[in-house]
Amino acid sequence: MDGDRVIGGYALRRVLGQGGMGEVHLAATPTGGLAAVKLIHPALARDPAFRRRFEREVAAARRVARFCTAPVLDAGIDGEVAYLVTEYVKGPDLAQAVHDQGPLSGGNLEALAVGIATALSAIHGAGVIHRDLKPSNVLLSPLGPRVIDFGIAQLVDNDSLASQAILGTPAFMAPEQVRGEPLTPAADVFAWGGVIAFAGTGRLPFGGGAPGEVLYRIMQDGPGLDGLEEGIRGIVERALAKDPRLRPGAQALLAELVGGTRLAAATEVVERTWTGTVPTGPSPTPTPDTPV
Repeated sequence: MDGDRVIGGYALRRVLGQGGMGEVHLAATPTGGLAAVKLIHPALARDPAFRRRFEREVAAARRVARFCTAPVLDAGIDGEVAYLVTEYVKGPDLAQAVHDQGPLSGGNLEALAVGIATALSAIHGAGVIHRDLKPSNVLLSPLGPRVIDFGIAQLVDNDSLASQAILGTPAFMAPEQVRGEPLTPAADVFAWGGVIAFAGTGRLPFGGGAPGEVLYRIMQDGPGLDGLEEGIRGIVERALAKDPRLRPGAQALLAELVGGTRLAAATEVVERTWTGTVPTGPSPTPTPDTPV
């Protein structure tokens, strides 16, 4: 029970969420602050090969720049529990915000696109591929969007299609990820396009339904982008190209979105356009298309 459990010096307060890799807890730090602590599933943490990958990937994740991410603060293995500590970001995730208050538009949508592209540029620059970028992994903080869950992005066996599925959410998986091919940063760019399409329309670009049906449409159909603002629709379409070689990289996304790749330019756009509030549009009727 949280409140009585201490892992690596972090006192767990309450569960924030859970997924295929484990649970995320709000925790008090040894210095009295707050952090988000992800506890990796024990079945993974007991695997010696996983432990080696854990140490390697966490070292890379800790090199990721802070802007537009929830930076990795600490990590370790306490008995049979592997844990990853990131900065606690206060704010709803994008999936919940769009479900509750409707799609983003104008400056907020622009800032979201720039912020996530900036995060991907930093993540890829540190040698990490996120592999599971989705609306619930984007937090809407008062200072701008923050991408989370990149610190354990490729800890499972890269050669297994089943393990790829653990990390990929069907609605945002790139075609090459569906096929079980080795992934490159282009897979994250595809997910970026899907996330921005969802944020700007309130709908999944390849629809909802059974996972197999969604994956088939990702492989065979074009994205549904009706209602997405014209100013961003073109770059989203290119990000969602079936062929990863035709997608822009994260730096190219930034160059088109802000007119340059400098971090200062991206920072200025987010600070200028982000209102610090969640969407203000009409609340959509909940549908099976809403991702989790």
